[in-house]
Amino acid sequence: MYIRTAMYVRLSVEDNSHRGNSIENQQLVLNDYLADKPEFKVYDTYIDNGLSGTNFNRPSFQRMLSDIEAGQIDCVIVKDLSRLGRNFIDTSYYIEQYFFTRNIRFIAVTDQFDTANPDNIHGGIMLPLKNMINEAYALDIGKKIKAQQRQAMRDGEFVGGRAPYGYKKAPDNCHKLIIDEEPAKAVRQIFQWAYNNVAISEITRRLNDAGIATPSHYKQATGELKHQNLIGNGKWQTRTILRILDSPVYTGDLVQGRTKTVDHTQLRADTDNYITVRNTHEAIISHDIFDEVQRIRLQSRRECKEKPVNEYTPNIFKGKIFCAHCGKHLNRMCKRRITRADVYRFYCITNNRIAHGSCPGVSIREDELIPSVIAIMEKELSVALSDSLPTLKAEMTQQTERAEIQTQLSLKRQDLANSQRLIRGLYEDVVQGLLSSEDYFSMKEGYEQRVEQLTAEITALNNRIVEFDKQLSLYQDMHNDALTLESNHTLTAELIDRLIERIEVNHDKELTIVFRFQTDYAKVVTE
Repeated sequence: MYIRTAMYVRLSVEDNSHRGNSIENQQLVLNDYLADKPEFKVYDTYIDNGLSGTNFNRPSFQRMLSDIEAGQIDCVIVKDLSRLGRNFIDTSYYIEQYFFTRNIRFIAVTDQFDTANPDNIHGGIMLPLKNMINEAYALDIGKKIKAQQRQAMRDGEFVGGRAPYGYKKAPDNCHKLIIDEEPAKAVRQIFQWAYNNVAISEITRRLNDAGIATPSHYKQATGELKHQNLIGNGKWQTRTILRILDSPVYTGDLVQGRTKTVDHTQLRADTDNYITVRNTHEAIISHDIFDEVQRIRLQSRRECKEKPVNEYTPNIFKGKIFCAHCGKHLNRMCKRRITRADVYRFYCITNNRIAHGSCPGVSIREDELIPSVIAIMEKELSVALSDSLPTLKAEMTQQTERAEIQTQLSLKRQDLANSQRLIRGLYEDVVQGLLSSEDYFSMKEGYEQRVEQLTAEITALNNRIVEFDKQLSLYQDMHNDALTLESNHTLTAELIDRLIERIEVNHDKELTIVFRFQTDYAKVVTE
């Protein structure tokens, strides 16, 4: 009779520097172990790649548990105990309780551990000791990885995930940059234009007109980028040009450590965190050209700041008005006039900034836009007030329920706090030996289900109160805004921000307005 066997393989980020823990090596160890044991028949191989061993919420591990519960597996085999997990309590539970009660044999090859062997030298005190060591290792390894990366930076090694545009990683050394000639030509051209004092917007337009692939699209074509969210729209942007011009990597120097991770969030680091190493790879441009470009850019910024600027009137449509064709923000410009009032106009800059012919173009005077927006707004407010009044009246009859809801909320919050306190106490009972691992997980699951249920009930009760208050507030706000418009026919930035989500203008000056009160009210009445 065959022993249906699950081979479980796990590789976390910290294991990448250890060839012995690679996915391929783990599978090789397991296959070698089973090679002379014909009674074992592999049911499936479960692989979790890049996932920590400190928790067991891993897709393939959970799939393996589902197959165990379905009665498809008789044995679980791993390379070593740390592949199963590095959390002391949970790892011990699965080995000593979960697998045991389901008659699942567990084997850790290199640790010579087999639950079918009653004389296993790693039973008793050694198994929990090994699991505790694995857990301590998981906590310490993160610090070691960061220290190793910092040392690699000091040694002049490139530690980034992807090479900068214009370079690629050497085939025999992923920490060494070599020139990628096709994008390097674009980098040289960008610096040459900047050296010749060509404006950044003009450089952007020239690149797009020439059909030169953007960095993300080039890396997609070479297979280096695959996730669609990282690809972009295929058009060069001014910020991409500025990022290239600002990078000393093109002079052959590496400046790393510009970012740091705090609570799993990547932030810009202070300059004292930077690590600079000169002449680590072949340069695409000279230091002289790079330094001159920085001088030109600095001078340009100074001149821009020193240039006298005539004050514009406030832009009440800021962040709200877009081109209906390309989706870009419309820019606001002013035409100065001596004898008459200045004229303000909104226009799309795509043809000038991105590429000629890339948008039909939009232009509309502000004194034409304002009355059109007011007329549409007054009409929509009137319709929304009429539609919402019956629902509001029905809700007002439910005010007597508020006291009862508040009472229910108070009781459920007390129950929730008590359940959370009991969960915290379970771990202390395990550590003190007052509670077994099996009882720990059983009781913990029950309390967690109770917490989840109470949380859902509290949320539902809160939503009932919030729903009523929101409907009443929305109706009152809309009513006040309607009265304001009716009395003075004046738009303000505050009124637009409160009522309008987005204004789109097409080539024929036709407006499409998305109102915030329509969206908000629709959400409330359908909850």
